[in-house]
Amino acid sequence: MSSDFNWLYRGTTEIFPHQPESDNPDENLEKRLLHSDRALRVKLGIDPTGTDIHLGHSIPVRKLRAFQDAGHTAVLIIGDFTAQIGDPTGKSEVRKHLTPQEVEANAKTYLDQLRPILDFETPGRLEIRYNSEWLKGLDLTQILELLATMTVGQMLAKEGFAERYENDQPIYLHEFMYPLMQGYDSVAVEADVELGGTDQKFNIAVGRDLQRYFNKRPQFGLLMPILIGTDGVQKMSKSLNNYVKLKEDALSMYSKLEKVPDNQIRNYFELLTNLPLDNLPENPRECQKLLGLEVTSHYHGKDVAEQAQKSALSLVSGQSGEAKVVPEYRISELNFPVKLFYILNVSGLCQSSGEGRRQIKGGAVRLDGEKITDINAEFNTKEELIGKTLQVGKEKFIRLVE
Repeated sequence: MSSDFNWLYRGTTEIFPHQPESDNPDENLEKRLLHSDRALRVKLGIDPTGTDIHLGHSIPVRKLRAFQDAGHTAVLIIGDFTAQIGDPTGKSEVRKHLTPQEVEANAKTYLDQLRPILDFETPGRLEIRYNSEWLKGLDLTQILELLATMTVGQMLAKEGFAERYENDQPIYLHEFMYPLMQGYDSVAVEADVELGGTDQKFNIAVGRDLQRYFNKRPQFGLLMPILIGTDGVQKMSKSLNNYVKLKEDALSMYSKLEKVPDNQIRNYFELLTNLPLDNLPENPRECQKLLGLEVTSHYHGKDVAEQAQKSALSLVSGQSGEAKVVPEYRISELNFPVKLFYILNVSGLCQSSGEGRRQIKGGAVRLDGEKITDINAEFNTKEELIGKTLQVGKEKFIRLVE
């Protein structure tokens, strides 16, 4: 097993407990990595609370792949049980309750999106577990035992809970169970290491405490930064429309990434690529183009990414040589439901609704890279379209925005 700590730690903001000068593998992760007589079990939990994963979500998944490549076992926990509650971290209000059917459908889309990142093929390198396997069977006695391991004061120290309490916003008792359930996941799978964003430190520490309580070897936590969005200011978020989906069509992915602000380019390379950071181009514009090409190639393949780059260059305007992001068309004034051929007409992609029908029928129309051939294709809500790229042929593109 590889002991390339620099590679395993790349992009990591914190390892806890902190690495002391100790030979005890329960206190020093490097000692455990070097001297363990087995592959370490490296846990990452994801709650399928939606349908899309964006590049910010991919950071701990990429770290999980690094541990796979170093010879360790990735334990990917699909939080099908915890997703029905939802992680309250960073939330100012209680999260929407999801049905088991919604969670199951979301989980399938998540796994499909993670295939370009994780090694699903090599035997022994990936375990996919669903936490309903152990959480659903807990009886009241076991639940009370879990609750007795923490105080209300400790819970109120958690980010989000404190703010809500101070602002007289309701905190429901089932939300207190979330960190305990996520922590119990570490007990159930006997994790050696748990990965997560910096906002997950509390939950990961709970897992470490519960492992001790249940006489298990305590895990280490590796924290990774929260990715700043394409606006260069706030964290990547769907609600802020500064995100790049893993299933984004190639042109949209490339176009968004080649416009990442200069102050974030190095972070994007460090967290989203495997390229050595000391060999990056000195010219920021060349860095942006390389970033777009590298990340898009990972999810779509090199040939498709290069074609996306050529298409983006065809949208160059002015004399500065700066490539534009795909032009935007606002759909807020459309009356829903609305036919696709009508959108093609009013957006200017086609000169008439009749031409729109002909282009659809001829297979020239794609929405987020997916070909649409039904001339009567219709959309009931704007949410079905916001953030997607509509394409006619190889040269005409627009991004649909609110």
